[in-house]
Amino acid sequence: METPENESFRDSIGTITQDGKRSWVYPKKPKGRFYDYRKWLSYFLLAFLLSAPFIKINGNQFLLFNVLERRFNMFGFPFWPQDFHLFVISMIIGVVFITLFTVVFGRIFCGWFCPQTIFLEMVFRRIEYWIEGDRGKQIRLDKQKWNADKIKKRLLKWTLFFIISFIIANVFLAYLIGGDTVLSYIQGSPFDNLNTLISLTIFTAVFYFVFAWFREQVCIIACPYGRLQGVLLDNQSVVVAYDYKRGEKEQGRAKFKKNEDRPASGKGDCIDCKLCVNVCPTGIDIRNGTQLECVNCTACIDECDHMMENVGLPKGLIRYASIDNIEKKTPFKFTARMKGYAAVLLILMGVLTGMLFLRNDVEATILRLPGQLYEHKENNIISNVYTYKVINKTTEEIENVRYKLLSHKGTILLVSDTRFEIPKQGFAEGTLFIEINQSALKKDKVRLKIGVYSNDKLIETTITNFLGPRSYR
Repeated sequence: METPENESFRDSIGTITQDGKRSWVYPKKPKGRFYDYRKWLSYFLLAFLLSAPFIKINGNQFLLFNVLERRFNMFGFPFWPQDFHLFVISMIIGVVFITLFTVVFGRIFCGWFCPQTIFLEMVFRRIEYWIEGDRGKQIRLDKQKWNADKIKKRLLKWTLFFIISFIIANVFLAYLIGGDTVLSYIQGSPFDNLNTLISLTIFTAVFYFVFAWFREQVCIIACPYGRLQGVLLDNQSVVVAYDYKRGEKEQGRAKFKKNEDRPASGKGDCIDCKLCVNVCPTGIDIRNGTQLECVNCTACIDECDHMMENVGLPKGLIRYASIDNIEKKTPFKFTARMKGYAAVLLILMGVLTGMLFLRNDVEATILRLPGQLYEHKENNIISNVYTYKVINKTTEEIENVRYKLLSHKGTILLVSDTRFEIPKQGFAEGTLFIEINQSALKKDKVRLKIGVYSNDKLIETTITNFLGPRSYR
């Protein structure tokens, strides 16, 4: 079956030519009210992204994702491996929130909040506009032979791109290994930490490749979010949409003619200027409907509104709207599916809040030494050997720590000393013996409740098993 001409855009993505080569996108420099809003939001988010790994709350890095040491901080709140369930719930909440946001507003996250879009559109492209000029000048420069002017502009652009990629790589590394660690490495010799230098070089190369060459292909090819919105959007979702009812009318699109009675002619309000296509950072034609390449950046809205203003037609031909709003003029409605996602989100947030309140700042684990049975000592004393580990999740050192049996009468003997200290955001581990008289053992295996004390104040309790002779069951 032959594909209709107006549906041919669905056969391939807009950044690939018919012979399969890359079609480079030269977006026109956007301007307008939505672009101004995005600029101010982007400046705030850029400041946040660049400073977050160096901000501390109660001594904790604001955001930290140290996979190697299994240490995570979310908004200054530390997560240890023992808190992994809390971290998982936090991630699920993030996914559900983005899902709800997509169902309601489409891919607005990509155009307004995604770091890829923010860095590309508000940093790298703005440098490109400053050095090479707007769309037309960039196209002419690409076709121009390599003379002194072109070499100067390209070298300046590539150098700035590399420097910014290097800065982003350092910040990215700070999220992974800690801001203080990165700052200490910067102050020392780079060859003192060769592994870190290699990682930094790789990150810099990746960011340079993404922002200097791969660009919008990340959103179109690599990012799964565009495919995800295909199953999440419905006719009530508010997206950047072209009002084809008004733009096409009976006679379709037509070029603007001065002093023409356009409403009487039956022609649509779209004057086919193609500025909405030229300004699109992913190279699509929004007039073809919602597409996975559209990141809802609103550049086409600003450009179309400006053109409508120039030709004396009402603004809003391209706007935030749902399909039902365009086709049936129905207002936005919070659907049952949206309510369902919102309910799940609220439940998960409630569960996480409750778990955070119940979370202990100190966590103790006492386990019997593998392969060891009990020891029968004089005076009917039964002894078991254990390994212990106490984690301090706070930013203060815990002093004079000792153990005490709470459920049975007995003695706890540490191999090293009777008391010990736990460093801030660290742990203490070692070996201990628990000794209990046979007369206190009603079974061959009993559960002991043990208290952890600091300066004689109970700070945590833990449970472990104690083995005794079978004859005393």
